[in-house]
This record gives sequence, C-alpha cells and structure tokens, in this order.
Amino acid sequence: MRRFLIVGSLVTAVALGVGRVSAQIIPPAGRPIIPSPPPLPGPKIQVPVVPKMDELPSRNYVPGPRPSFSDKITTCLEEGAAAGLGPADRAAYARACANSR
Repeated sequence: MRRFLIVGSLVTAVALGVGRVSAQIIPPAGRPIIPSPPPLPGPKIQVPVVPKMDELPSRNYVPGPRPSFSDKITTCLEEGAAAGLGPADRAAYARACANSR
C-alpha cells in the first residue's frame, strides 16, 4: 500500500510539473523566434430585423406552373376511374373535366 502511494504521488508530481516546464521551452541559439500572425477579425454581428406588431408580414406568393392539357386529362381519367365510371362514361367525364379546369 505504501509503495502504491509513493508511486502515485510521483506520477502526480511529474504530471503537474510537465505542464509548466513544457511551456518554457527556449529555442537553441542562432534560431530566430518567429512571431505569430495577427489574430483574424471577429465575426460580424448584425441585429436581426424584428417584425412590428401592427404590420402584416410581406410575402411574395408565386403561383405554381399551370398543368398541361395532358396532365389535366390524366387527372380527370383517374378521378373518373376512382368514382367507378365505365370506359365510355370516363371519356365523357374526362373531356368535360379537362375543359372546365
């Protein structure tokens, strides 16, 4: 037990001493000490825009692209089939549906 305490205290002393000694390394004679470069500029801090209580937010709504006639026919045929229409009724429904959209 006594040996363990001695070894532990030596390891602790060496560990604490190495941190202080390693920071004080002196370069050999004849080698110039190179200065460190200047620090980089800090990040730009900008204040966020806070919306006002009485103003409505401005939004730029852009309508989506219009579907082609082929897309309209396909959608109407699928709706007619989902409704349970037969082939003849489905064709008539798709024509009327695609022309009204």
